[in-house]
Amino acid sequence: MINTESIDEVFQHKLIMASYPVDDYFIPDAIGYVDQLPFSNPNKKVKYPTWKMSTAIGGLYGETALRFKPPMKEISNFGILINSIAKVGQQNSLFCYSHPALLKQINGKLSLVRTETKDLFRFVAQHYKKVRLLILLYCFIRYKKKFPIWSFFTSVFKKSFFQFNIDLPELDDNVEELIGKESIEVIIPTLGRPQHLKNVLIDLKNQKLLPTKVIIVEQNPEVNSESELDYLKSYTWPFEIVHHFTRNIGVCSARNIALDQVQSNWVFFADDDIRFQPELLQNVVKEAARFQIEAINLNCRQPGEETAFYKTKQWGSFGAGTCVVKTMYAKKCQFSNIFEFGFGEDADFGMQLRNKGCDIIYHPRLQTLHLKASEGGFREMPILPWEKGNISPKPSPTIMAYAIKHFAPEQLRGYKVSLFLKYYNRQSIKNPVKYLRQLRKRWKLSEEWAACLLNENNPSRLSGN
Repeated sequence: MINTESIDEVFQHKLIMASYPVDDYFIPDAIGYVDQLPFSNPNKKVKYPTWKMSTAIGGLYGETALRFKPPMKEISNFGILINSIAKVGQQNSLFCYSHPALLKQINGKLSLVRTETKDLFRFVAQHYKKVRLLILLYCFIRYKKKFPIWSFFTSVFKKSFFQFNIDLPELDDNVEELIGKESIEVIIPTLGRPQHLKNVLIDLKNQKLLPTKVIIVEQNPEVNSESELDYLKSYTWPFEIVHHFTRNIGVCSARNIALDQVQSNWVFFADDDIRFQPELLQNVVKEAARFQIEAINLNCRQPGEETAFYKTKQWGSFGAGTCVVKTMYAKKCQFSNIFEFGFGEDADFGMQLRNKGCDIIYHPRLQTLHLKASEGGFREMPILPWEKGNISPKPSPTIMAYAIKHFAPEQLRGYKVSLFLKYYNRQSIKNPVKYLRQLRKRWKLSEEWAACLLNENNPSRLSGN
């Protein structure tokens, strides 16, 4: 039964496209062989960002839909059409969701249109780099024991929409009155960067929308060490500063300590070596209200680096040092100590947010400069156990742990195939048989360490075969 009372809740503005699967999405799970982003593996229990559209129920504003008519007028398959609109639209500021609020309940069974193998290959050909077709073909042969050779060849020359640009309607900009009603607190983990941190505090001091509180977790593992942040007391700051000093190190634990004390509407996760303009926080609140979003990933550039993406869009990752999140969602999540001193804690936190119903949006005009300070920081810390052996795991066990936690089986297998192909030209072993044998050993080793990190011994989930 359609939930007509939810229409305004679901379609909050004209840049939203949403659907919900009574049974399943039109594009099958096999898309995971070529796409390991969060969007291709939706959580049906919550409002979840995804381009995967269902033919059962859904919609988007007519004005917005008409923008896709010229380039896609030759697509006659309705399922392919709506998924193509969402896939292209998502890269051009269309916010696409699987939204359970569209239905009150499911009455009986629907006879839904299913995608055929040839349509899946066509979709991949049109929306991904052509090399992904080879990966898809290999995975069908390897894991499904199917040989869709004809589907592969007939899809190669299909019109490509990969990185296709399209202009969508602009949203209204009448949100000035909301700015004064919002509050922001900032959390900053820091280690060995007192001057850089001071510059961050000065940038916060100059904000047109001042934070109410800045929570600093300073870490120094040296015995008998003391705080290097004398200026916290010697300067007058226009916001409350809560300062924690500890000899226990780890950026995940530091952020969790700070996050536990946040009380404002929004929390700004900030690195200790970034710089930004006085309008930043004011514009963050303004844009969040305009787009009706709960998390904004700022455009974080290094010195001399150009902006890579110029359009606001749903983001497949999470920047734990340059992101502003609605506190009600952030406090439902934690940075997992599985990833301490490794990589993946920010991506994992982003997945936790999505699974709570919080979308993450990248905004190109909300910018920070990431100095990448040469001193201090959290990455070059203790030697991890898997770094002591004769054979190093591939990928890093923390990355493998992330994949095991969040990838569908097809995504894990596709990631394995892609990794093996990409890494071949970056290593010294050129004999493909010897290379494959060695990388399989390194993959297995990574799985074993990841299982230890996750405290889980389920071979069927870890196999990736």
